[in-house]
Amino acid sequence: MPTIVEDVIAKTQVADIDSPPKEEKLNGKERDVSSVETQTKAAQEEQENKKVQESKAIDGKEPHREAEKEEVPVQVEPKTGVSFPIRLDDGKQLKAAGLRKKSMLGLGIKIYGFGIYADNQRQKDILTSKFERAPAKATKEMYQMVIDSDLGMMVQLVIVFSSLTMSMVRKNFDEGLGASIKKLTGGKNEELTKKIMGEASDDIKLTTGSVIEISRLPGYILQTRVKGDVVSSVERELLCRAYIHMYLGDDPFDKEAKEILEYPCFLSSDRE
Repeated sequence: MPTIVEDVIAKTQVADIDSPPKEEKLNGKERDVSSVETQTKAAQEEQENKKVQESKAIDGKEPHREAEKEEVPVQVEPKTGVSFPIRLDDGKQLKAAGLRKKSMLGLGIKIYGFGIYADNQRQKDILTSKFERAPAKATKEMYQMVIDSDLGMMVQLVIVFSSLTMSMVRKNFDEGLGASIKKLTGGKNEELTKKIMGEASDDIKLTTGSVIEISRLPGYILQTRVKGDVVSSVERELLCRAYIHMYLGDDPFDKEAKEILEYPCFLSSDRE
C-alpha cells in the first residue's frame, strides 16, 4: 500500500502532465506558451502583408486607390488667354487654337476662343492616301480633303464675351454656316443652317468660360453640346463639310489659326 507521501507525489506528476506548458514569469505574471506562439505568428503574418502592400504600392498597383489621372499639358490661345488641353480623353489632339471676332458698332468684339481637335491617325491615313510626303506647307487641296472627309474632329468654343446670349450664338451660326454652305454649293439652305443649335433654349445662360463643343463624328454626324448637354445631332454630309469649312476654308474665322496647321508634321501621327 502506498504511503501518503508517495500518493501526493503521484498526483503532482499527473497534474504536471495534464497542464499546458507555462512560460517563465514576466512582470510577475505567467503566460501560456501556446498563446505567445499564436501572437507571434499573427505578428509575422501582419509584417508579411505589410511588405506585400508596400511592394504593390511601388509597382503602382496599390489596392483601393485609383491611379492618379495624368496631367495633360495645355496650349494658351494668346488673344484670349483661354487654355486648351493638347489632348482630349478620346485621344483627339489639338491642331490649332484661335479667336472668333465679331464686328459690333465698328468694334472687333472677341466672342470666343476655339480649339480645333482631330483624330491624328485618321487624319494621317486620309492625307497619305494622296500625298506620300508632306509638302513644305499645307496646300488648299490638303485642307479640302480634311473638309470633305468624315475625319473625326471637334471644335471647342470657350466664351469670352460676357454678354453673349443663346439667341446671339444661334444668329452667329446661322450667318456663318449660311455663308459657308453658299460657298460650297452656290446656294442657301436656311433650314439646314438652323439645325446646328437644334433645341438649345434661349434660357440657357452663357457666361465667360462657358463651353460649346461641336463635333463631326464618323458617318457625317454633326453633334452640338452646350455646357455638356447634347442639343442637336444631325446626320448630313453638307452640314459637316460646311462647319469645318468655316475654320479651314478660304475665308476662315481666324487665318492665323488656320496657318498653324501649315507645318510639315501635318501628315505625321504626332504634333511636334
